Amino acid sequence: MLEIRHLTKSYGDKVAVSDLSLSIAPGDIYGFIGHNGAGKTTTIKACCGILGFDAGEILIGGHSIKEEPMVCKKMLAYIPDEPALYEFLTGRQYLDFVADIYRIPKAKREEKIRGSAQAFEMQGALADTIDGYSHGMKQKLSIMAALLHEPKLMILDEPFVGLDPKAAHTVKQIMAQLCAEGGAIFFSTHVLEVAEKLCNKIAILKDGKLVVSGNTADVIGDASLEDVFLEEESDHV
Repeated sequence: MLEIRHLTKSYGDKVAVSDLSLSIAPGDIYGFIGHNGAGKTTTIKACCGILGFDAGEILIGGHSIKEEPMVCKKMLAYIPDEPALYEFLTGRQYLDFVADIYRIPKAKREEKIRGSAQAFEMQGALADTIDGYSHGMKQKLSIMAALLHEPKLMILDEPFVGLDPKAAHTVKQIMAQLCAEGGAIFFSTHVLEVAEKLCNKIAILKDGKLVVSGNTADVIGDASLEDVFLEEESDHV
């Protein structure tokens, strides 16, 4: 579903990501772990076609994000850590705007919006302008919009930040359902307990370099993900 091959990205003299290779298959919930500045967001933005890169290749469903960006973007959904919304619109207007971009028929969008609004308890807020939303409400709206075109790949950067426990649980259910239907999830998080319980695969990044990756059970062994993360951090200082 997502192939990252020898990805390298620099900002001037600083190498943010160095020769990174990962493979996310259909059915995977793949956790991407690392300290602040490790290169996670750079990698994620490169995968979404938001950020160019210096070397390597990124394939989504076998298509190059460099050569066929529109094909790739139709298959994926990206949810950043800070919701990027048009705040002068109402929630409903924003969802209609996104649905128009993806050319989703009116009957189908009504069904999708109704279902997601109920799941996130946003029915009463969609008539309000987004500038009056809390951070958590904006995050919910971002997720609702991302699901409209039924993506096969979801790429999320700290998706649980600002969400209340019920909304976070709903997001976990959505992620599990998407993967059960043959989709894939690639997401970064600092909440290691969530990653350990939710992800079937884990990658740990340190200063732009991959230090460990694989099946979660194999990565953590008899320890916890927190123990493994702290050990990897100290070993690669």
